[in-house]
Amino acid sequence: MTSPVLLRPGRIEDVETIHAAILKLGTHIGAPEEIISTPGDLRAYGFGEKPAFSTLIAEVGGEFAGLCLHFPIFSTWMGRPGVYVQDLYVEDRFRGRKIGERLLRQVAAQCRKEGGVYLRLSVDNDNEGAKAFYERLGIAWSSYERTQKIIGDAFFAFADTPENEERE
Repeated sequence: MTSPVLLRPGRIEDVETIHAAILKLGTHIGAPEEIISTPGDLRAYGFGEKPAFSTLIAEVGGEFAGLCLHFPIFSTWMGRPGVYVQDLYVEDRFRGRKIGERLLRQVAAQCRKEGGVYLRLSVDNDNEGAKAFYERLGIAWSSYERTQKIIGDAFFAFADTPENEERE
């Protein structure tokens, strides 16, 4: 008999496990060097006074099986809130049990309960398995958008421009 899948909110004591899953996700997509976060970062920004994200944890027989890390977003075009899924990860040995789908559906249900009307996420260009998985669930590729970003020193230089300093 197969143990049931339990979904529960992530807790501060899960930080090490959450971070380990994110590292595994980075390795899975071939970009482990991109992950510079620490468990301390996750603790401070996810479980502090003003959490920047939430997690939903999947367990099977008391073992960590996967997670969905997400946060609220807002569409000015729709005039409604939504949810952004930053990371979805399922341990290899638990794949094929629809754990990823269950995590996404639960996050979507919670968003809807709070007035949300949409879910967004990004998929790495080369991750064909993830693309097929999301398409199967009806989470379609948006042909009219492209993600752009600025990080690190370039971000700091952009943000710290003299025009942004307070004027006296």
